[in-house]
Parts: sequence; C-alpha cells; structure tokens
Amino acid sequence: MRSFIMALSAASLVIPATMVFPTSQVEAKKKHYQYREWRGRDGRTHCRKPDGTTGLIVGAVGGALVGRTIDTRGDRTVGTLGGAIAGGLLGREIDRGGSRRRCR
Repeated sequence: MRSFIMALSAASLVIPATMVFPTSQVEAKKKHYQYREWRGRDGRTHCRKPDGTTGLIVGAVGGALVGRTIDTRGDRTVGTLGGAIAGGLLGREIDRGGSRRRCR
C-alpha cells in the first residue's frame, strides 16, 4: 500500500510538468500589441506609461500606518495625515518609475 501511494504521488508530480499547452497563431499575435511604445498613424511615437495610481494608494496607506506609529502624542491625526501624504507621493513616484527619459 505504501509503495502504491509513493508511486501515485510521484506520477502526480511528473504529469503536470510534461503537459504542454499549444498556442495558436491568434495568441501569438496578441503579444505583438503589448509593447510600451508604438508609432501612431500620425507618425509620432506614443508610449504607454503607468499613471502611478496603485503606488499612490499603497503608499498612502503604508505612510498613514507608519505616520500613526511615529506620532505618539495626542490624537495622532497630524502624523497619520503627514505619513499618508508623504507615502502617497513616494509610492506614486516609485510606481511611475522615476525616470522621465524612458519613453518620449
């Protein structure tokens, strides 16, 4: 019984590794349009940049929590708001990439 369970568990580990999912030509063409830069009909080069919304939200929440733990006097509103503002700005810049020269 034990050897049967071991053989079954070994087979269950090998089978998913050997499966190959065929990709069609449609899926291969979809990847072509996911570039960050492209040339438009007017001849200009366009770019898809992240706007930083996710970093803004995550940074603001994290900054508010850190600001609240640092400010220990009173009702801690000033520390919470200050941390949220600083964390939001920092998270937005990190999400945008910080580099302006990547795509024109």
